[in-house]
Amino acid sequence: MNDLVQAFQQWLNEEGRAPKTIESYIGDVKSYQQFLYEKAVDDAQPLSRFSFVRYKQYLLERLLAVSTINKKINSLKVYNDFLLKKAIIHESLIQLKRDRVQIASGSEHVVTALSEEEVERLLFYLEDHTKVRIRNKLMVYILLYTGVRVSELVNIKLADIDILTAILTVRGKGGKVREISMRQDVLQLIKQYQQGERIDSRFYGSEYLLVSQRSEKMHRDSVRDWLAKISNEIGIKLHPHLFRHTFATRLLRKGVDLTTVSKLTGHSTINMTAKFFIQTTRQEKQNAVDKL
Repeated sequence: MNDLVQAFQQWLNEEGRAPKTIESYIGDVKSYQQFLYEKAVDDAQPLSRFSFVRYKQYLLERLLAVSTINKKINSLKVYNDFLLKKAIIHESLIQLKRDRVQIASGSEHVVTALSEEEVERLLFYLEDHTKVRIRNKLMVYILLYTGVRVSELVNIKLADIDILTAILTVRGKGGKVREISMRQDVLQLIKQYQQGERIDSRFYGSEYLLVSQRSEKMHRDSVRDWLAKISNEIGIKLHPHLFRHTFATRLLRKGVDLTTVSKLTGHSTINMTAKFFIQTTRQEKQNAVDKL
């Protein structure tokens, strides 16, 4: 491997790269090689798609800045080009457009999620049955504890809920199906709703879980409107996707791995989940600075 790094360094010199740039590329390639060494990867395979993907996930899990991860990915892309040029490998394994961690343009994007104190405040508000119907309480519990999209929420059917196994089957974007384990308090609310408010609805026979006064299923705009209505009372600006952010962020804070969170949320790529892991909330940043 050392001979290969020296050859890579010589090639970079011949390409006219700046000394600092070469130093950065070499350092990043050596870090990648160290990762391979620790994983006992065969030295005869200096770069593979499998190893690169595993290394990228390793970088994400180390909570490095997005810019740092993308710099390392860029260095490995140049290394990939070198290996191709020297016929050591025979295909391009890294594509920057596909493999770089995507972030919003401009400054670092801040993920908006409810703090634990805000979650607690909301849960106490939901206990006031003079203000909150059981259906709406259930609606919030499902959003908060399953991370479903609002479109997925209103399309949950009774047949999608397996009470015995505590599994919710969700049909997401592009027809993708995923299973989410449900907490016992969510299951209890479902039973309470089915045996109470839902029985009194003229749409009791609907195949959908959440029914409205006018339709066999709730409309997602009704969910948004109700959350906006109670926002002033609670003092938190609520919207459906905020709960999805909160679900992912809370899981990652509690040490759940990226792959599991990605599967639970139904993200198309692990990069989307990584945003919640890498980009902390403003309050968390402030807490970190306060410890100095």
